[in-house]
Amino acid sequence: MAQVIDIDDPTDPAVADFRDLNSADRRPDLPGGKGLVIAEGVVVVQRMLVSRFPPFALLGVGRRHEQLAEDLVGADIPYYRASADVMAEIVGFHLNRGVLAAAHRPPELLPEEILPAARTVAVLEGVNDHENIGSIFRNAAGLGADAVLFGDRCSDPLYRRAVRVSMGHVLRVPFATLSPWPGGLELLREHRFRTIALTPDPAAVKLATAMSGDRVALLLGAEGPGLTEETMAATDIRARIPMRPGTDSLNVATAAAMAFYERVRAL
Repeated sequence: MAQVIDIDDPTDPAVADFRDLNSADRRPDLPGGKGLVIAEGVVVVQRMLVSRFPPFALLGVGRRHEQLAEDLVGADIPYYRASADVMAEIVGFHLNRGVLAAAHRPPELLPEEILPAARTVAVLEGVNDHENIGSIFRNAAGLGADAVLFGDRCSDPLYRRAVRVSMGHVLRVPFATLSPWPGGLELLREHRFRTIALTPDPAAVKLATAMSGDRVALLLGAEGPGLTEETMAATDIRARIPMRPGTDSLNVATAAAMAFYERVRAL
């Protein structure tokens, strides 16, 4: 069982890794800072505990410790127990979910470690909204995508908000960076992936008809600009989600979910 340590003083150095989570220049989950991974809420902490991101400490109220008791059996890590008010002073805001866990970032996976066992992957370009990143990972976990690959200009998937919105699935679904970009797409061809660029272009084929093949990589761009022309030119086929007149696009996480679903139907 994790060791319970009561914290009454919000300045206690023992909880320094949880301090100032709302401070843009000091927050511990920025890659340029401590580079920690912060899990927020019981469900996300549970997923962290069984992921490749093992936490080294938890901070939470007493009730959340009780809820996590079975998950913490055998965990040789401290649970810093504090009141909601003391916890709010530590992290910089009132945390409704009542518990945080902190983990170090392990070495990044390489695409070559992920692709051999994958059949469906998402490839992102310019997706720089953390909530969209988190939602894409949640959709990938729920609809059977095996991995997420990052191209140019994407947000950090281990930012606290992305981890929270993903419901912890960013800790479970493998991800890696393709570099150089878009030249790294050649690696997908070497692993026999069919690359499909999602675009609202009416000349593109319907998404459902593009899903054939044992291995498929679905490329998605940021809302607004979408995929760059250079990137689309490097793919095998361009596909669109049929939409009613007057609507030209969907939220990128929604589009990803639809693409994952069509892929499931094609398998």
